[in-house]
Amino acid sequence: MRNRQIFRSSGRLADGREIIYYDESPDTGRAAAKDRRPLDPFTPAAELRYDPLLGEWVALAAHRQNRTFLPPPDQCPLDPTRGGRHTEIPADDYDVVVFENRFPSLTAAPGTAPAAPAAPADPAIMRRPGAGRCEVVCFTADHDTSFADLSPRRVRTVIEAWADRSAALAARPDIAHVYPFENRGVEIGVTLQHPHGQIYGYPFVPPRIARMQEAARAHRARTGGNLFDDVVADERKAGVRVVAEGEHWVAFVPAAARWPYEVRLFPLRRVPSLPMLDDAQRDELARIHLDLLRAFDALFDTPAPYISAWHQAPVDTSGTPDADFAAHLQLFTLRRAPGKLKYLAGSESGMAAWINDIAPEDAARRLRASLPSGAAS
Repeated sequence: MRNRQIFRSSGRLADGREIIYYDESPDTGRAAAKDRRPLDPFTPAAELRYDPLLGEWVALAAHRQNRTFLPPPDQCPLDPTRGGRHTEIPADDYDVVVFENRFPSLTAAPGTAPAAPAAPADPAIMRRPGAGRCEVVCFTADHDTSFADLSPRRVRTVIEAWADRSAALAARPDIAHVYPFENRGVEIGVTLQHPHGQIYGYPFVPPRIARMQEAARAHRARTGGNLFDDVVADERKAGVRVVAEGEHWVAFVPAAARWPYEVRLFPLRRVPSLPMLDDAQRDELARIHLDLLRAFDALFDTPAPYISAWHQAPVDTSGTPDADFAAHLQLFTLRRAPGKLKYLAGSESGMAAWINDIAPEDAARRLRASLPSGAAS
């Protein structure tokens, strides 16, 4: 791995799923820890169905109805295995760990089967296997903390794990896009409270990424420039919505923000995917990411429920990313005021036409004021 202070090792869980440890010390032996749970072989099934009105794929994964839902802290499956209680992580401690989701939205079995034609008995259905990969990323063994409480050193380890898994998944012929993300807060729909995120390897390009690619191509044809570069340059020139800026990254509230408090974090040197960030970019990312999360938490009197979403370039069948795409982080909370959430109502849910109650310039001002002392500026 690029950072020589990260030590990667892998093993298998009792049902055959892969588990990968990213350790900050050598020779921990954690991957050798045996999963002693009596689990059946891992054989989930998912399928994709095509929506012809929108030209989009929808995943069906009925087995997820039985996934673990908000267990008490002493029964969390993401804690290390200790005191005779066996969890998803067989080792008795860990730094960062990644493993295949036991209840995946996309199945682990690889395959690139084309869409099947509609069946005569049900001509409305066009389906294909829900092949792909869903992984869980545990940021720390400490159950009673959050990403914002991690050290920059630990966040750097998480970044290495994101980059390593992004490269590995992008190299698979059945995966077209890799999406690392974190959901936090029961308001978002989190079902496990332990600090963790996920990585999806989609067998198709998700609608939002496809729209960005279309917009970038149209911008290139119209202006000859790169859309992402030009958006970043325009926001930096305007300045009023910039929340934080360092030597390698800039964070700003989009001029047409959809969420009450929303930030886009771009590297100043464009790269299409996380594996292509250099060490200096990764080091500063660890610091500025923490600054932004802590600013979100400081907005109100309770921790912010948020989604932290990495947008990366789609890859072709050889694993090559779209070089014109700019990898960036979208961070947003649905809390709009103390005790008030933004719900997706008729316009947003029904028409995908967004209405924001807070001016982006006001949101940027409040986020700047909430940054930790000494944060990038």
